[in-house]
Amino acid sequence: MAIVRPFRGFRPNGELAEKIASLPYDVMDTEEARSKIEANPYSFLTVTKSEATMPEGVDPYSDEVYAKARENLVKYAASGKMNQDKQPCFYIYRQRMNQHIQIGLVATASVEEYRAGIIKRHELTRTEKEQDRVRHITEAKAQTGPVFLAYKQRPEISSYMLKLMAEREPAINFIAEDGVRNTLYVVDNPLEIQEIVRLFRAVPAFYIADGHHRCAGAMRVADAFAEKKGEKDLSAEYEYFQAVIFPDNMMEILDYNRIVTDLAGNSEASFLEAVKEKFDVEPARKAFHPEEHHTFGMYLGGNWYKLKAKEGIYDPDDVIASLDVSILQDNLLAPVLKIGDPRTDSRIDFVGGIRGLAELERKVDGGKYAVAFSMYPTLMQEVMDIADAGKIMPPKSTWFEPKLRDGMVVHLLEDIGLKF
Repeated sequence: MAIVRPFRGFRPNGELAEKIASLPYDVMDTEEARSKIEANPYSFLTVTKSEATMPEGVDPYSDEVYAKARENLVKYAASGKMNQDKQPCFYIYRQRMNQHIQIGLVATASVEEYRAGIIKRHELTRTEKEQDRVRHITEAKAQTGPVFLAYKQRPEISSYMLKLMAEREPAINFIAEDGVRNTLYVVDNPLEIQEIVRLFRAVPAFYIADGHHRCAGAMRVADAFAEKKGEKDLSAEYEYFQAVIFPDNMMEILDYNRIVTDLAGNSEASFLEAVKEKFDVEPARKAFHPEEHHTFGMYLGGNWYKLKAKEGIYDPDDVIASLDVSILQDNLLAPVLKIGDPRTDSRIDFVGGIRGLAELERKVDGGKYAVAFSMYPTLMQEVMDIADAGKIMPPKSTWFEPKLRDGMVVHLLEDIGLKF
């Protein structure tokens, strides 16, 4: 049984939402954030990337940076740019990117259910990134961005969400600079809230699409509070984390492409011969985007090639080994290009499919990279199958779009004060 809980959201005044809501903290570096804040001082990046509001060279993991995040968060309340709802609410978050529409419930989910495996993960986390989230949540006294969750769709939930949207005007509605329309509806009627809770009780599990470090950080924060108090308080705000929860049939995963700096001592000719041992290779007349599993595009020496995995090089019954990212890693990146651990090897980088194949060409033609690979997107069903099996996906397997905006709704761990 999946628990969803309403909360008193801290959110922008409708007319300011377009300026305040920002892309997630982890899709840009400090300098990108600094330039965005300079162009738009309202941006919620002042909280999620608070180092970008401080002198250049500051350590982004210093005490001062986390304190600045809290200070900047409180300023939104002090200036009246953001306010906290007077009673617990659910929120419906609709995004439209081109022809793709996704509609999710903004709620808080249970740390206990994450701990128990009812909220399922498919990625490993890194200790230093977990610790960053722990510090940020603890010092800001808030979860400033949501976890991206999915569930196996249920028609009765989707129908009820559409009904609620049709009955009210949106509180927030804008098109962001990336062309994505972001719309937020507030559900504050107690009977409607009860019905949402009831409907979700039939959902057996949630799946983390994006936000593994936010989940792990929220659990560690809850553990620290429980230890300090000497007991668990399952009614406390810190025992829940903010999430946007989407049905799986509305999720869109884009390709997550690979670029490698060198050919590991091979010439282009010898590299092509090595690739042909495990893949059928044929020239492509234009940039090649795979349209089926187990095919890959390769950009090398100004030319595109279509690669198709040969039979017998992977186990089709193994949910991990049969993933395209695993086939490429196990049969080309590791044995030919000597990329042992793509999570840590500095010779490989990753490019989200939202940037297009022209970005792969630009990277290789620029001379810093020698070869690029375009991938067929991982399917949401594959993500859920692996999570259900209790297994871990290879790194950089999924790229979800559109990205959820931080600052649309914030989950406060305690009511915000006006002193800072």
